Order: sequence, then C-alpha cells, then structure tokens
Amino acid sequence: MTAATLVRRAVLAGFAAAAALLVGCAADKPEPKPLEAYEPKIAGRQAWVQQIGTLRYPLVPAARDGTFYVAGSDGTVQALAADSGRVLWRAEAGADLAAGVGSDGRFTSVVTRANEVVTFSAQGAPLWRKRVPAAVVSPPFVAGERVFVMTVDRVVHAFDAQDGRRLWVHQKPGDPLTLAQPGVLAAYRNTLLAGQGPRLAGLEPTTGTLAWDVALASPRGTNEVERLADLVGPPVRHGSRVCARAFQSSVACADAERGTLLWTRQVGGARPLGGDAERLFGADGSDRITAWRADTGDVLWNTERFMNRGLSGMLAVGPVLVFGDFAGVVHFLATASGETQLRLETDGTPIVAAPVASGQTVLVVTRDGGLYAFRPQ
Repeated sequence: MTAATLVRRAVLAGFAAAAALLVGCAADKPEPKPLEAYEPKIAGRQAWVQQIGTLRYPLVPAARDGTFYVAGSDGTVQALAADSGRVLWRAEAGADLAAGVGSDGRFTSVVTRANEVVTFSAQGAPLWRKRVPAAVVSPPFVAGERVFVMTVDRVVHAFDAQDGRRLWVHQKPGDPLTLAQPGVLAAYRNTLLAGQGPRLAGLEPTTGTLAWDVALASPRGTNEVERLADLVGPPVRHGSRVCARAFQSSVACADAERGTLLWTRQVGGARPLGGDAERLFGADGSDRITAWRADTGDVLWNTERFMNRGLSGMLAVGPVLVFGDFAGVVHFLATASGETQLRLETDGTPIVAAPVASGQTVLVVTRDGGLYAFRPQ
C-alpha cells in the first residue's frame, strides 16, 4: 500500500466520520430552547453589511491592520475596510474553495477544492498556486513571509510566501481518523503551533523541526470514532498560554514557552473557544455555555439559556462575549457573569464560524454569505 493511498484513506475517513456524526445529530436533534426576554444593557449597532455568496465551507475570516479578508465558495477573495466595509480589492482564485482565509496583510492565501494553495499580493494580484497531496479545511496561516498549510491528515506544509517554493513538510505518524473541520494552526513568538490529533505541537518555522508537543486530551472509547479528539481551531492565545478544544473530549490550556500542559477539563463540544486574559468560554455539545478561569480551569459560571441553538464559536471583545446561533441571531453576553447584554439579527441563516474583530468592529458570517459588522458600545 502506497503512502499516497494511506493519506487518502485518512482524509476520506475524516470526512466520513464528520458526516456520520452530523447525520446522527440531525436525526435526533432536540428542539432549540426559545430565547428569553431581556432588557438591553449595552448599546450596539450594525456598522455595515456585505455579501460573499452562499458558503459551502466554514469560512474563517482573517483580520489584520484594520482590514478583514474573506472568501466565498466560488473562489472570490476580498479585502474589506473594517471601519466601512468598503472593498479594498477583489480577486479570483479560479476554482471553488475548501478553506480560507489566511493573511498577514502582505500575502493572502486560500485553498481550492482541488487542493491548490493560491496566494495573492497586498493588492490582490495572484502570485502563485501550488498543490498539496490531501484535502484542506483549515485556513492557511501566513506569517514571516511563509504560508503554512495543514491538510486534513494533519501534515503541515510550508511555502515561501513570495514565490510558492516548498520549504518543508512536517508529518507525524498518522491517526486512523481525522476530523474534517478547521484545526489549530497559529504562532507564539518564533514557534509555529499545530494541532496534530489531540496533541499541540510546537514547530521551528524555518525547518519544520519539532521543538515540543503536549497532549491536550486523552482520547477514550471502544472504537476510532469515539477516540477522535482532534484539536479544533482557532485557538485562544494570551501571552504564552494557548487554549483549545479537543473535539468531544476536553478543553485545555498549554504553556507555549515551555511546551507543557497547564490544565485540562473533560467536556464535550465541537466549536472553537473564545477567551481573554482572565477567562475562557465554550459551549458543549448541547450548547450549554461555560466560563472557566484561564489560569486554573476552575468554573466561573455556566448557562443553559441557549441549549440546542446550534451556537457558533465564540469571541471575547472587552467586557462582552460574542457568538451566533442557528437562526442568525448574534448574542452579546457579559464575560464576568454570562448575563445577556444585547441581541442583534442578521439574515436568519446560521452563523458559520467564530466572530472576528478588528478594533471595535466585530464581523460575523452567515451561511448565505452575509458579512455583518457590528459595534457593541
């Protein structure tokens, strides 16, 4: 059996596992809890709205230096001014997309369904395209004039951002199954952080050499699907503390300076965490929201007010926690108490990824491709 066949089997298994889990959830999905009446505690408004087209993949926008970078399923890539929504540039990848967007402001990268990494200049001019050997669902990570791409089998590829020259490939022994949803690919100082199964790896970005790795979960179960515990991105980082969810297994934080585990808590769930310097937030598989102390993992508060509402990943912005639900409602809770501060509506379709922020502007993306920018006050 060839290495290529093994990679293909791992990729297909990941998609099959995710599909099976989704089908199972859809079949027995309980009724969403109705929203309770509330009195707004803060002001907030829709700053602008744009459209990127119906999304068939989990778009994770990038925010950099007052600009949001977004991409539609049809291959349209745009840079938008965060303050006004004005289109700064628009480009075409030339094919349907499977993952995006990664940008450092100078280089912007997406990945097509044909497994091609496509990179654009700061003005949106196409620079290069290179193929990777397996499917990609995680947004590329762009930093240090390099483009890092992680395939579904959790192999990390590094390219020169200017010309697409392949610099290195890092591969760990393959897991029997992998999760077909965005994983962890980020940085701490001069260390590239990559989620590989339930482990967080620290890689030397110029060579791909493994500096350290630490388990954020201890998978349990009687079969490979039950033991599936891939790290879900994007992670939450404050200083050297990096926190992430392990799919349906745990929430945990590690010290990226030393490559050591700080704490872990067994809790299910599949969506990315949100957090600030003091607290970490996440919803479990039933959409029960919990806030933990970021330094110790102690529970600070929890709420069942949003049970079964198909919550998105979360974002902490100042004193408020922001997330969306299956009906396109954007919720703003007090980070200190979980009390509802504000609700704002979009187009009525699900929020597909964790909100992102640029300054005081929060961007959420709906399944129908609505780009809604809000400013809580």
